[in-house]
Amino acid sequence: MKIHHLRNATFIIEAGINFILVDPMLGKKGELPPLAFIRHKRVRNPLVPLPENSRQILDKVTHCLITHCQKGHIDHLDQAGKDFLQRNNISVICNAQDAAYLQARDINVELPIDSWQSSPLLGGRITAIPAQHGRGLVSYFMANGVGFYLQLPAEPSIYISGDTVYTNAVDHALVELNPDIAIVAAGAASLDVGKPILMSLEEIITFINTAPHKVIANHLEALNHCPMTRVKLKQTLQEQDILYKTLIPNDGDILIFNSN
Repeated sequence: MKIHHLRNATFIIEAGINFILVDPMLGKKGELPPLAFIRHKRVRNPLVPLPENSRQILDKVTHCLITHCQKGHIDHLDQAGKDFLQRNNISVICNAQDAAYLQARDINVELPIDSWQSSPLLGGRITAIPAQHGRGLVSYFMANGVGFYLQLPAEPSIYISGDTVYTNAVDHALVELNPDIAIVAAGAASLDVGKPILMSLEEIITFINTAPHKVIANHLEALNHCPMTRVKLKQTLQEQDILYKTLIPNDGDILIFNSN
């Protein structure tokens, strides 16, 4: 298995003949508005362009997973991402709450999936894990999505946290499902009001400590409301003696994992 990290939470899982795109934000640098104006520096998003090698791998995409996409979550599905899915008639697996929204935009929803539902996919199974996009009142306005636990034949199992703080559901996914790879949204995002909408640094540390095997940290250095940097995260994990089990890819990196 290969994981092609493109930018932010956008990556592609290469498993045999299948190329599974996750949360496509495919627009040009600066094409999207800021996601915070006061608490963080007011800069248009994305902060960085797609890597030069992205087009080659995007041309191979066969399926797409979308963790959440309504109420302004353009960092997980922007207009360029919608256009890509429409133009190529890509089969989409998504949170059941997002299905009608996507279908109304002529996107091919193959499998809408509810929290904790497990369904067949590509000869294996996919399970939706609840995601809580923040704490307190802000979480009620964030159109909470899901994460995904993906099991494909003869491949490492993967848990994708999606945009979430650390919850009992996240803990259950790490402890009980025992994923070979766990992917955490580590940008420590916050809006201009309210509590953080992603895991704090302390929660990221808990996630990595709890994960049974390798962890990939993404959602970094691409959006103006995500202050966590790769350098800061790496330094902290080194101090906590858990950097050895954590991968922090740069945009365009390809991570290779042995099959089971």
